[in-house]
Amino acid sequence: MIERGPWKVVQSRDVYADPWIRVQIDDVIRPDGRPGIHSIIHIKPGVCVLAMDAERNVYLTEEFHYAVGRVTLEGVSGGIEPSETPRQTAERELREELGIVATRWTELGELDPFTANVHSPTTLFLARDLTFVSTAHEGTEKIQCIRLPLAEAMQLLIDGTITHAPTCVLLLKAHLLFV
Repeated sequence: MIERGPWKVVQSRDVYADPWIRVQIDDVIRPDGRPGIHSIIHIKPGVCVLAMDAERNVYLTEEFHYAVGRVTLEGVSGGIEPSETPRQTAERELREELGIVATRWTELGELDPFTANVHSPTTLFLARDLTFVSTAHEGTEKIQCIRLPLAEAMQLLIDGTITHAPTCVLLLKAHLLFV
């Protein structure tokens, strides 16, 4: 039996896996001593990038996201490939999705977007000193680049238009660092 905090794991098994997610079911002894199950969805570790120019404009993606069934405004996000560092992924994704190359990078920590049943560590980056090049969208991506003043993006966060958790944290951090 393996201890996981106050939980005891009797048995763990994967019930589904693909290149992006793995679903794990654990038979457990709960903290109250009763038997139970706990499910964990492991999502490939990723990055989220907020690009910001010298005039404090930010560059966001506008794209339909299948899981939530609507168009969202977010920072550039993507999964870290096994051969990449988080920074390399951030650079690649920013260039592919928005056609932006940055020369100044600030890592702003790691975020756990949802902690109860999802393990999806996301490393946050602020990209500055921007150059614009052509994009290289994947076949599943139909992305528009949206340029907004940081203050306007903050208002969209406050009014609930921007709901992507890593992007919300990045906007808050950028606002606090560059106010």
